[in-house]
Amino acid sequence: MAVKIEIVPARALHIRTIAKRMRQADRDEVLASSGKTPLEALRYSMRKSAFSWAVLVNGRPEVMFGVCNMSVLTDTGIPWLLGTDAIDRHYVAFLRQSAGCLAQLSARYPILRNFVDDRNVVSIRWLRWLGFTISEPVHLNGHDFRMFELRSG
Repeated sequence: MAVKIEIVPARALHIRTIAKRMRQADRDEVLASSGKTPLEALRYSMRKSAFSWAVLVNGRPEVMFGVCNMSVLTDTGIPWLLGTDAIDRHYVAFLRQSAGCLAQLSARYPILRNFVDDRNVVSIRWLRWLGFTISEPVHLNGHDFRMFELRSG
């Protein structure tokens, strides 16, 4: 069966289903970076985002992502993405979709920057594939994180 991937504007009703099934690497990262639960992290991220979307796989919400403005004084965006194990199961379709979304975000934000948990090797590999520069680990909140950044233009 072909996988149908749709990217739609994120809605509050997407949060609970993704939070309940969030992949362990994302759960660990959210806890280490903010102390939030998956549900709290998705609500907070959606509320703070200038733009946020949900990825539906065969009609089921599996991923939420978005970008927050660093400040009103800069054109730097803070991208985030939290999802379920469907990311790993459908990685080819996910990679294709994510490249197109990144092009749209880069058109709006000349600089995209955030941190990723150093233990989240799948996300680090994906960020490198997208063209982000990954820093050496830095110690924050008792855990190692890597800054990732993409500059367009």
